[in-house]
Amino acid sequence: MTEPRAVPSATYRLQVHAGFPLQDAAEVAGYLADLGVSHAYSSPLLRSAEGSTHGYDTVDHGHIDEARGGEEGLDRFVAALHEHGLGLVLDLVPNHMGVDDPSAARWWWDVLQHGRDSEHAAAFDVDWDFGGGKVRIPVLGSADDVEKLELVDGELRYYDNRFPIAPGTGDGTPQEVHARQHYELVDWRRADSDLNYRRFFAINTLAGLRVEDPAVFDATHRLVLQLVRDGAVDGLRIDHPDGLADPKGYLDRLAEASGGRWTVVEKILEPGEELPEGWATAGTTGYDALSEVDQVLVHPAGEPALTALDTELAGKAVDYAQLVHDCKREVTDGMLGSEVARLQRIVGDLPGLPADRVREALAELLASFPVYRSYLPDGRRHLDETVAAVKERRPDLVPAVEALHPLLGQAGTELATRFEQTSGPVMAKGVEDSAYYRWARFVMLNEVGGDPAHFGTSVAGFHAAQQNRLAVKPQAMTTLSTHDTKRSEDVRARLAVLAELPTEWASLVRYLLSRHPLADRPLAHLVWQNLVGAWPLSRERAHAYVEKAAREAGTSTTWTNPVQEFEEQLHALVDAAYDDEATAARITKFVARIEAFGWSNSLTQKLLQLTMPGVPDVYQGTELWDFSLVDPDNRRPVDYARRRELLARLDAGEVPAVDETGAAKLLVVSRVLRARRDHPEWFEGYAPVEVRGEAADHVVAFDRGGAVTVGTRLPATLAGTGWGDTALQLPTGAWQDLLTGGRFVSDVAGIPVDALLAKLPVALLVRA
Repeated sequence: MTEPRAVPSATYRLQVHAGFPLQDAAEVAGYLADLGVSHAYSSPLLRSAEGSTHGYDTVDHGHIDEARGGEEGLDRFVAALHEHGLGLVLDLVPNHMGVDDPSAARWWWDVLQHGRDSEHAAAFDVDWDFGGGKVRIPVLGSADDVEKLELVDGELRYYDNRFPIAPGTGDGTPQEVHARQHYELVDWRRADSDLNYRRFFAINTLAGLRVEDPAVFDATHRLVLQLVRDGAVDGLRIDHPDGLADPKGYLDRLAEASGGRWTVVEKILEPGEELPEGWATAGTTGYDALSEVDQVLVHPAGEPALTALDTELAGKAVDYAQLVHDCKREVTDGMLGSEVARLQRIVGDLPGLPADRVREALAELLASFPVYRSYLPDGRRHLDETVAAVKERRPDLVPAVEALHPLLGQAGTELATRFEQTSGPVMAKGVEDSAYYRWARFVMLNEVGGDPAHFGTSVAGFHAAQQNRLAVKPQAMTTLSTHDTKRSEDVRARLAVLAELPTEWASLVRYLLSRHPLADRPLAHLVWQNLVGAWPLSRERAHAYVEKAAREAGTSTTWTNPVQEFEEQLHALVDAAYDDEATAARITKFVARIEAFGWSNSLTQKLLQLTMPGVPDVYQGTELWDFSLVDPDNRRPVDYARRRELLARLDAGEVPAVDETGAAKLLVVSRVLRARRDHPEWFEGYAPVEVRGEAADHVVAFDRGGAVTVGTRLPATLAGTGWGDTALQLPTGAWQDLLTGGRFVSDVAGIPVDALLAKLPVALLVRA
């Protein structure tokens, strides 16, 4: 056994839950070692809400979740990892606690029972003065449902919901008892306007924690830090640092307590944005890297045709920036109205300014913020630029905005901090969970951390981004798929082909819309793109996806007010893909047309991600083709027996064809991961490799300091021309491809690309 290295060479993400507990995770440790990673990377393991499939709803920070295997399962998992020389990176959730079942969340139960006098009152971010000293809990079907409360076994009950009773307040009717409590059960619709506790985004059952309080930090991190000290946990992934009052202070405290273990943060950077200097972190979890890889595989020439199709379907040209603003305003005025109201209460009365003007100014500033949040004093320019933009666009708000500007810029004040904590959820809900589902021009780009308005980038642009990555955060994580991506890497790789064949795609879309009309034509376009991207998929998966997509878009139906007639039409459209012979035939034919190009993109995409600067992560199962859509579709079981079988065949010397088995992707993943593990010195630099010839623009090539990456881009366009005289300009001598075993000689003309990529569309070269 070897000791796990301080910085992973690569990680493999495992979603641990009751259906795949720690004991099962232990059984794949040997496979992960054979694959070539240095660390398993687990979803949250602390005790979470009953039935949770993800673990982001921690209810008790002092125990390993029993449904996931408990302490015994963790011991077995860690022992198996160590037996195979692997370490463990653990996902940690410091921002919030699951409170769906108060009886399961001991701290929350105590706060509800004792109010401000609870020993845990300081742990939660509650505005006690708003609401008469009571925590407002939006659980009732209507205000009249207070009459349905019952007293059972010394508790208040509302159907299956259980709530505590404060000492000495249990006499009388259920309604009288309820009136005496430190909480108030209210109509669920009031969550948008009247809540007085901070939440994770707009999820009422995830209550924000005040981890900036050293006592709360210590209590919520005691077990995890003990696991670090004991050697069971080697690295940490921090969920949603944007929700914390003081992300830098938190990371400083964590680094000191953990001995400076490798730590990454789940942080979405807007294009061109960098993490603040001085953060004690190796970098982000890699959404920024995902976007860089995706963009270089998109053909910019396809933009005009796809934009024209989108305009035709929408009935007008879509102004994406305006769409984003409007979606964010729907959030500030709707589901996050309680958070905006709390900001307004903190501001209080401003001389000469009506309260409604102050609230409108706050909402406009939040909706106009260009990044998820600033980290004052870092990022002050984002606030200044936003203020200037709102003043120009909304002259009526100039007095209010000018009055708010200095208040919002005072780092560390309650107002500035809460504004920072609110801008992120407004961005996430307005963009990722709304605008991304409304703008269907080219959904391959509608990905977490991406910019759908930016249509492709050059090879030179990709190289510049990687040189910057090596200089700024060389040990940050890189990824292509996560449990939060809108569609898996292989779906996006296939959809990238549409930018090369926009006219063919438009023809198919018009046919499908004429045969199966839907009033919401942009949504229909989004549906058809995703179905083609994931085809073939089960009818059940397709139905689940389109229902979620339609409700997230919120244009024709919503989560809170489903429109039955529209949803029936939408489901009928999905059924047509399976039951209408002509429609099914056209879809199948088009998928066959682009499938091989998608495979080529997938292999290039994966090779780039695994060899670019950073610590690459492989999301569970994606070492083979994985055509998954948004969660929960991307959390389906993984067939590890099949993967072991294929890996054994590759290790026996088989060079697979690029076909439906996905073995070619497994070859790329395993060979690159092993090279990174065994020869880290090959991956310490970054230099673009020159490519000459008529198809030079179809190659992405770079030298990491010994290992040379070569990938094909824009394969559909390339199919019409071939490689011709294209050659890779490497130093003279013999080179070996670690993927196929092929040997190539570089002379004054370089290495001919047609020979180099004869078997696979990618290569990883080292000196022979």
